[in-house]
Amino acid sequence: MSYGFKITIEGDYALFTRSDCKVERVSYDVPPPSAIEGILKCIYWKPCIRYEIKRIIVFNEIQYANIRRNEVKNKILLSKVKSQMKGGTSPVIYTAEERSQRASMLLKNVKYGIEFCFSLTGLRADKEDECEEKHYNIIKRRLEKGQCFRQPYFGCREFGVHKIEFVSDFNYTEISPTLKGTIDLGYMLYGMQFKDGGKPVNNDWDNPKFSDEADAMFYHPYLVDGIIDVQKYKEAIKC
Repeated sequence: MSYGFKITIEGDYALFTRSDCKVERVSYDVPPPSAIEGILKCIYWKPCIRYEIKRIIVFNEIQYANIRRNEVKNKILLSKVKSQMKGGTSPVIYTAEERSQRASMLLKNVKYGIEFCFSLTGLRADKEDECEEKHYNIIKRRLEKGQCFRQPYFGCREFGVHKIEFVSDFNYTEISPTLKGTIDLGYMLYGMQFKDGGKPVNNDWDNPKFSDEADAMFYHPYLVDGIIDVQKYKEAIKC
């Protein structure tokens, strides 16, 4: 039995920030595989499974928009939240004092087709979690019903995914004519490889503590007639 899936995702805006452009945000032309994995994890995820992106289909013409946004420079410290839980003062941030205006170059009117599968990691797995068919049926049901436990988004939380559709196959005639031919996308972020391997460094799944140490992984994909064969270019990943 095949445990692969095909979905289409749509939204008004997307911002997949390039790792070399952090002060003024600039989006990649297409979503990195790690951003797609983040969307899928909003639908269903457990430590015992790992998503693998096979192909990304870009349906709409790649269009950019420039905007300026007010952002808060800092965030509330966890130590202050814990202090409040013990009877301390409420942790607050005054946005008027912490506000910073930043420019962003983002994508607009996006629609992607995603072909993906999953594999078992063996992490925190009981006998039932070792059944691939169980996870397949859960993912399939949630996709068909449009269920998610948090709002999926395109790179930044304010750019939500408006539509996720579970499909049996893609309609390749919907790919924009502007994407015909081969487009070199250059080196892109593939994802982050955390040194803890997904396991708590304290070996306690009930009160887990994970390592923040990670290496960035990059790959060099090509957009061929609107399609990125992620598995093909994954072979040449560089850290």
